[in-house]
Amino acid sequence: MIVIRPGPLRSAALVCLLVLGAGGCGLSAELDRESNPERTRPPSPSPSLTTAPPPAPVPSSPPTAGPSVAVPDRQPEGCPASGLRFEADQGDAAMGLRAMGLHVTNCGDRPHRLNGYPDVLVLDASGTPFPGVRTVEGTDQVSMAPEDPGPRPLTLGPGETAHASLYWRMHNTDGVYLRVAARKGDGTVTVRPPHPLDIGPENVLGTTAWQPSERRQRTPAHPRPASADR
Repeated sequence: MIVIRPGPLRSAALVCLLVLGAGGCGLSAELDRESNPERTRPPSPSPSLTTAPPPAPVPSSPPTAGPSVAVPDRQPEGCPASGLRFEADQGDAAMGLRAMGLHVTNCGDRPHRLNGYPDVLVLDASGTPFPGVRTVEGTDQVSMAPEDPGPRPLTLGPGETAHASLYWRMHNTDGVYLRVAARKGDGTVTVRPPHPLDIGPENVLGTTAWQPSERRQRTPAHPRPASADR
């Protein structure tokens, strides 16, 4: 029988193989020490978070307008169906007496007859008549107002204008609108003068009769002799 004795080289190789099998000859441990000398454990990967997109903005509702005040019988643009269009002028004032001219124009295509006084009612900003304000024919009940020239029959042809004067004493309440008609019983329209009527409860609005107009003039508030009004 032949016995083979291991030589020195083979013995060293055999020892190394045994060491590598047990600990990999320390190479992996050494590499680990060099890359992580503090021996800290690598952080575990955190699971990815899926962020949901923000919700779409909800469109806001358009603002709703507040309730509007409907003033009755507002005079339409252009020529009303009656063929008569009314307008109040800038007015005048002196010593607590107020005056305003009221004009009516025949904007239609047929003649209109007038004889007497306009029908006038003072309204507040909501179109409600002022309580206690009286409209009278003539100017006798308005202190310092000029004399009323009196009614006279007249016919307005197409394009012609007549005027009447309104007089009142100053007060601290404002009338914003006038509801007017050429005469009592006719259809009314609501007009807005350029300036409010500072007339209030317990006051009187005096009116003169319709008079023909060649041109519109401001109605004077100061009293005049009766002869100058005729």
